[in-house]
Amino acid sequence: MRASTPTWPTLVVVLSAGLFVLSAAMYLRGPGRGAATPGGAGEAGPLVVELLKDPVEVPPFSVTDFDGRLRQSADWRGKVVLVNFWATWCPPCIVEIPDLIALQDKYRDRVVVIGISEDQAPLPIVRQFAADRRVNYPLVMSTPELRTLFPGIVALPTTFVLDPEGRLVKKHVGLLTGREAEAMTRALTGLAVDATITHVDDPARLSHGAAAQITEVPGIDLSRVPAERRGELIAALNTEPCGCGCGMSVAKCRVDDPSCDVSLPLAQTIAARFAANP
Repeated sequence: MRASTPTWPTLVVVLSAGLFVLSAAMYLRGPGRGAATPGGAGEAGPLVVELLKDPVEVPPFSVTDFDGRLRQSADWRGKVVLVNFWATWCPPCIVEIPDLIALQDKYRDRVVVIGISEDQAPLPIVRQFAADRRVNYPLVMSTPELRTLFPGIVALPTTFVLDPEGRLVKKHVGLLTGREAEAMTRALTGLAVDATITHVDDPARLSHGAAAQITEVPGIDLSRVPAERRGELIAALNTEPCGCGCGMSVAKCRVDDPSCDVSLPLAQTIAARFAANP
């Protein structure tokens, strides 16, 4: 390992302190996607993929999937690993799933996708959701330990990309296109790639994407909302427009301008609708 390689605790500090506004501000009102295949029909133009110049060592970890099978990061050495945080109530997450399925199927010997569900719904409901969509990669429920290991999740989907040596090379907030996912897989496993690969120094620059559901809204205490209704609340905050003239959703306005005196009471009113059980 090079002496300049950053440590995982250093990355935690950088991501936690610097990514909230950068990552959460990427919310779009709706995705526009082509066919769900790696390479993405409908995705045109030159592709630039940013990766960390100095990959970050990630401590070994294990997860238990929906079928009760223990899976360990040591078993994935030699493959690209996409740790994808998602939820059933997150529209861009749902749009992203077919591309992840196609990627796992096409590069099964070179890539492992691990889906980390942020749902509060019971496991059988999430499992059925995945079965209906024929998800072909391991799925696990989120835990505090996983959120500590992979910090700074303020919007969904969020995908952490590990290289074949198990090191973090990218954090992507928002919709990860099939085209970019395939380019990263090919580049990190030594295959020819039709994209420009650039390397950046600052981990904070690794957060960017097309669409995201903001999950942490300044001024709103989600813990006061029943767990089973938080997904609905987050969806409402990401959908309902702010009336201050910004042209953004309530959630995005709260992130971009926490001092806005229109978005805060509006967000609080929306939250109050979900605070009591239906």
